[in-house]
Amino acid sequence: MIYILQNAWQIIVATLIGLAAGAAFHAATGRRGRTALGLTITTVIAEAWFTAILAGALILAPAKAGAWVMAIGSAVVIWIGFVVPTAVVSLRSRGLGAGAIAAECGYWLVVMIVEAVVLHSVGLVAPT
Repeated sequence: MIYILQNAWQIIVATLIGLAAGAAFHAATGRRGRTALGLTITTVIAEAWFTAILAGALILAPAKAGAWVMAIGSAVVIWIGFVVPTAVVSLRSRGLGAGAIAAECGYWLVVMIVEAVVLHSVGLVAPT
């Protein structure tokens, strides 16, 4: 996990831009979440960790398909493999319908692609 320290500024920048993209997504879709301080802090920490894991995936991704394809592809594969199933089960267990689940999954897809683009654009340092 040393790559997190070696890429701290890239992860912070991608997290902040991802948070802004997520806020814009919620504003564009008319969905507003709670804005309590505790939830905001939890969201920032969770997104920073998520961005760090995405950075690790981008560092380890094979470049056979091209760097941009792998950057976007890694975000989409992580989204399909982990985010969508988790969101569906979690939100469905709370009684939310398909529209809310689709909106939440769409939010995370936008955030992950934006973060992958930022991480790839600013460059990542492979662990030494």
